[in-house]
Amino acid sequence: MPIDQIAPATPEIFLAIAGMLLLMYGVFRGEGAYRAVSYLAVISLIVAGGLVIAGDDATRAGFNGLYIADAFSAFAKLLIVGAAAASILLAMDFNRREQIDRFEYPVLIVFAALGMMMMVSADDLIALYMGIELQSLSLYVLAAFRRDSLRSSEAGLKYFVLGALSSGMLLYGMSLVYGFAGATGFDAIAASIGAGGPSVGLLVGVVFIIAGLAFKVSAVPFHMWTPDVYEGSPTPVTAFFAAAPKIAAICLFVRVLVDPFGDMTEQWRQVLVFVAGASMALGALAAIQQTNIKRLMAYSSIGHMGYALVGLAAGGEAGARAVLIYMAIYVFMNIGAFACIISMQRQGRSVESISDLSGLSTTQPLTALCFGVFLFSMAGVPPLAGFFGKFYVFMAAIETGENILIGLAIFGVIASVISAFYYLRIFKVMYFDPATDPFDRDLGREVGALYGVAALFTVLFVLSPSLIVDPAARAAAALFGS
Repeated sequence: MPIDQIAPATPEIFLAIAGMLLLMYGVFRGEGAYRAVSYLAVISLIVAGGLVIAGDDATRAGFNGLYIADAFSAFAKLLIVGAAAASILLAMDFNRREQIDRFEYPVLIVFAALGMMMMVSADDLIALYMGIELQSLSLYVLAAFRRDSLRSSEAGLKYFVLGALSSGMLLYGMSLVYGFAGATGFDAIAASIGAGGPSVGLLVGVVFIIAGLAFKVSAVPFHMWTPDVYEGSPTPVTAFFAAAPKIAAICLFVRVLVDPFGDMTEQWRQVLVFVAGASMALGALAAIQQTNIKRLMAYSSIGHMGYALVGLAAGGEAGARAVLIYMAIYVFMNIGAFACIISMQRQGRSVESISDLSGLSTTQPLTALCFGVFLFSMAGVPPLAGFFGKFYVFMAAIETGENILIGLAIFGVIASVISAFYYLRIFKVMYFDPATDPFDRDLGREVGALYGVAALFTVLFVLSPSLIVDPAARAAAALFGS
């Protein structure tokens, strides 16, 4: 294959080679390879991110039209490699304490990140599916990484079974699209729709594709796996699930609906309005009764995906920009929040019950402060970053002038107000409930640095939003060819 067809995928090729070398190094090194492989994996992800930045913003196709590199995919890839590297660092001390410090963990995250990078650069249904499956196979193993834990094994099994179901729905939708459009390439599908209009079979295929992708972002009604998998997986794995795969799936959602099915916006918008509204409602209401912090974060993530889908339902360049801004802010908030959760230890044991967080402000005041910042930000309290994320997606919906989208934005504001209750409840427990046993102070440098940086970003975003808004605008413009 000519070099110009391979060159656009340099970051993915590098990461694939790095992952295989790390796997070989871990096998030959044996016991004790975990820490070295973890740091080498983080370095590999950073280098891959550097290669993404080094590429220009011009849109370049590769692998005979299966792959595309542009500003949109570059923005998503930087978020993916950042979230993946953070997840490896979060696990360094946690996995050692839990005696699951095996070198396969960082290697699996590298391969999962590789699959996600392929997803956001897919320009063909076949390439899309290959990226999804590479990601999913790694995530199935990560969910069940704590092999001697019944809950972790159950989480992995549930995710595998339901993931197989979603893959089947996705493949069925792709087969229908191929049958009625006569192509799997995004440009060819768009040309077919533009020439003859969408047929009923094509509409059904798009609905099945949306259903398969909705599972990946844990949107209602395909959210059923999320609370159990989040609770049962090791906490650093849960942090990874809550960040990187959501970025990849949402950005893939945007590319798939805009590129090949852009002429069908009025048809797929109706589905997305329902999915977004139901996700926001469930995320706001179901989390209220939760007593486990990880299950609460699971329902919180379902709600946040609903907010992101509001921007996608709005369609157009402004909607895509709003989705990218929201996801960038979401990554920082979630990585920071889970870093705080990981640091909450009593006598070497993780604290996961909300009631057990009482007195955190007296033992770990900095952790409680940072966690409070993330909670208020996720609730959408100004002037924190989370407020601006919701502001952009709601404004994108309102500016369309469509009554259904204006109503969806108003519903989103109401859901956001309701969700503030359970975020504030955690804050109240940390600061106002009497302390019981003291929390451990040995946090690990990596964890403290991560939630510190994330908290600074969340607080200071208001001073220079252009650091995220401008790259997101360029990425959205690249997607629409403007």
